[in-house]
Amino acid sequence: MQAAIVKEMGAIPVFGQFDSPVATGRQVLIYVSAAALSRVSKFRSMGLHYSSEASFPIIAGIDGVGALEDGTRVYFALPTAPYGSLAEQTIVNEKWIVRLPDGIDDVTAAAIANPAMSSWAALLFRARFQSGQTVLIHGATGASGSLAVQIARHLGAGKIIVTGRDLFKLQALEADEAIAFDLTANNGAKRFEAALEPTIAEGVDVVLDYLWGDSAVAIMSAIAKSRAQNTVRFVSIGTAAGEENIALPSSILRSSTIELLGSGDKSVSKSDMLLAVKSIFELAAAGKIRIATTEFALENIEAAWRAPLTPRPVVRIQPNGPATLQYRR
Repeated sequence: MQAAIVKEMGAIPVFGQFDSPVATGRQVLIYVSAAALSRVSKFRSMGLHYSSEASFPIIAGIDGVGALEDGTRVYFALPTAPYGSLAEQTIVNEKWIVRLPDGIDDVTAAAIANPAMSSWAALLFRARFQSGQTVLIHGATGASGSLAVQIARHLGAGKIIVTGRDLFKLQALEADEAIAFDLTANNGAKRFEAALEPTIAEGVDVVLDYLWGDSAVAIMSAIAKSRAQNTVRFVSIGTAAGEENIALPSSILRSSTIELLGSGDKSVSKSDMLLAVKSIFELAAAGKIRIATTEFALENIEAAWRAPLTPRPVVRIQPNGPATLQYRR
């Protein structure tokens, strides 16, 4: 079958042929129709993510959309190695599938699942968000951050503050306040911290951080200086800024009510993640959240791999299934 194959650690996938999978035990066979590319999917596929476990060669992709053998449309996650989602067929444990509702197409479902799931899980399962609270979304112009704005609004956020490097893109989001920063400028981190202080002094309950790095430290420092009495749950979701390690003075934590949390693999159960994605699909099917996409054919996997993650790149796959296969809606 046709597939996107990663031949060695750190390599990007190439288009080629791979043996078709055979489902056994509790596995189900899925005829894949679409799979999106995310930061975690790319890094895990190349063996560069902390959750990577596979030996090579493998098929790339950690989630996608397709049909079961009876035609039921499903979202699936964590295919059984060496199979991934970027192939005509894959196999998945029957626990890791979610039936798609009517009203959502395959491309949208594939694109929105991972970034929206991460925001939903971070807000509800890690930050224990309550309606009326103030949320600061750090790195809001990416796919995950922009979806977090939509989800926070749907869940009843009292105020949404967005931060990022592009003021024009921030202002295009449906947020209450936008604060841009440029860490490459002279004293960029300090200037960002100073810009944050008046806003944070008014009160922040939850910070969703997709960037990490020095800009995250600036936010925590501004929170500490505000002398806030309420608990501020700071949830680290990603490292899009490219900095895995930060210099975090212990005084920031000692002199503040910050609760520093993480949201991702192992900090949120897989069953909770699937609950999150089910809720996300229902919102998307109702037109309440949206994501921009760019489509690629499977044979153009190398171009898709190098494409920006916003709009979300989605690889369309024509499943090599039974000629009589019809998707159930």
